[in-house]
Amino acid sequence: MAKKENIASVLAFEKKLVTSDGYMYGTAWNNRNEVQALNLTPKSVRGTISNRLKAAIKGDPAKLNAEVEKPNLQKVDACALLPEQDTLNLKFTIKVLGGITEPAACNNAQFKQSYRNAALGYIEQHKFTELAHRYATNIANARFLWRNRVGAENIEVVVSARNKYVEKKWTFDAKQFSTKHFDHNDEKIAELASHIAKALGSEEDFLLLDIDCFAQIGRAQEVYPSEELILDKGKGEKSKKLYDVKGIAAMHSQKLGNALRTIDTWYPDFSDPDSSAGPIAMEPYGAVTNLGRAYRTPAAKQDFYTFFDAWARGEKLQSIEQEHYVMAILVRGGVFGESDK
Repeated sequence: MAKKENIASVLAFEKKLVTSDGYMYGTAWNNRNEVQALNLTPKSVRGTISNRLKAAIKGDPAKLNAEVEKPNLQKVDACALLPEQDTLNLKFTIKVLGGITEPAACNNAQFKQSYRNAALGYIEQHKFTELAHRYATNIANARFLWRNRVGAENIEVVVSARNKYVEKKWTFDAKQFSTKHFDHNDEKIAELASHIAKALGSEEDFLLLDIDCFAQIGRAQEVYPSEELILDKGKGEKSKKLYDVKGIAAMHSQKLGNALRTIDTWYPDFSDPDSSAGPIAMEPYGAVTNLGRAYRTPAAKQDFYTFFDAWARGEKLQSIEQEHYVMAILVRGGVFGESDK
């Protein structure tokens, strides 16, 4: 049990991987120098009734026919390449920041010092090598395309890195790198990772990554920007609203960031083929919302707070993987204050 004098009730960390929104353009694979911004297209469609019906309706053919005849009218947003285009071009930037040894806010000097010692020890021993390798792999394999990655014939990722020490460019064939593991021994990934690791482990340096991705998905095919959350569906004009910025179809920075930090293969069920969700995003409780499950529960003592509360006060964790997990959550950022009552 932590002593009361070593509890930070106000504790916050700024994220160290800062992604911009991603902007979507259309082009042709054989002429990728000419790109055109993709716009959203509103559609009015008449859908069919396909939801589960009550038993009384299912058992009565007349009632079923009456239900099926009801029009399911919808207004939705859509986005697609033009007929002469076969390639989606996604552009965004990532800023990698240092300074992880200093919380953005901490109201306990004793805790702040013990945390700083733990963070410095991690940087000295591991130098962010493993985390940076995984972040670099998720850039190279174009995980950030999400649904746009499925069924793509070719995917090219061009990464430009710059700060006052480096100005470098790499081109990756994303189809050569799996999204299910990080066991890739590639020189270009290793070089990109080394620059990411150096920025993360620094006191106040940064690294700016400019990502220019091309995915050959087929002429006039639909593409998938981020979908906006409609809080009041009863009053909205559209049942599906997509995200755009000044008329350009776009992906949320949060969605791109989520893909970048999908590196957790250290949760207990990862090696179980019946329970594993593959690599999951770095979350304090290992939450995977589309599966409705938390893979890191406090009851199993596998959650972030169980590890962090001990590690930040100088205790040794049971494995290197647990330290990697804790630091990756801090790179993600968040508010982690503990009750002092």
